[in-house]
Amino acid sequence: MNIYELITLFVLGFAGSFISGLVGIGGAIINYPLLLYIPALLGISAMTAHQVTGVVAVQVFISTLAGVIAYRKGGYLHKKIILSMGISVLIGSIIGSFSSNTFSGHTINVIYGILAILAVIMMFIPKKHIEEREEVQFNILLGSILAIIVGIAAGIVGAGGAFLLVPIMLVILKIPTKVTIASSLAITFISSIGSVAGKVATHQIVWIPSLVIVIASLIASPIGAKIGQKANTKILQWILAILILATAIKIWIDLIEHL
Repeated sequence: MNIYELITLFVLGFAGSFISGLVGIGGAIINYPLLLYIPALLGISAMTAHQVTGVVAVQVFISTLAGVIAYRKGGYLHKKIILSMGISVLIGSIIGSFSSNTFSGHTINVIYGILAILAVIMMFIPKKHIEEREEVQFNILLGSILAIIVGIAAGIVGAGGAFLLVPIMLVILKIPTKVTIASSLAITFISSIGSVAGKVATHQIVWIPSLVIVIASLIASPIGAKIGQKANTKILQWILAILILATAIKIWIDLIEHL
């Protein structure tokens, strides 16, 4: 890759990770369409859908690892939740990432399109504050089943699945907010291990673009998160929802045209 292409990737990765930090949603759901469509529009070397999922998988792996390290001393990493849902999401992500190599680019885009619509819906589900309590109780079986499903879908597109895990943990499993935020990072990190392993084994990762996106992510996400704490989150959510929904619509239109 030439310097222009590397700078473009860095800018795209920075923008996607900044937005994800701004509104508190996983970077994969934003970075996937940015990396898939924008380079081609700018007339530079475009990556395939499989390569984009590999790059996104590496970015999620590093960013969630950084998040877990940041939360490790807060006391909100719940071992029982992380163990039960983490094992399940890891199994799912391994299945999804290894099987993704057998899917066409169109099929991967379909799955992203579905996840994008779910992400928009999940962003606006009311999240009632649940009282922080020392003893956290939740349905382990239900949590494990949902984690496997999320892991399979996330493994296919290289995501960690945080944008689905967080509302599931808050709304369905009734897990306290601070425990959800910290533990979902750890679960997403575990999910990304399976995703990266599958992408590496099936040769879907291009390493130089992945490194560029990781560097951009580590710089941009904290900046976005800090600014997001002071911004009007409702307006930011609507803007992001419209962008994600527009991407999903474009994907579906492209798929229909190729039928």
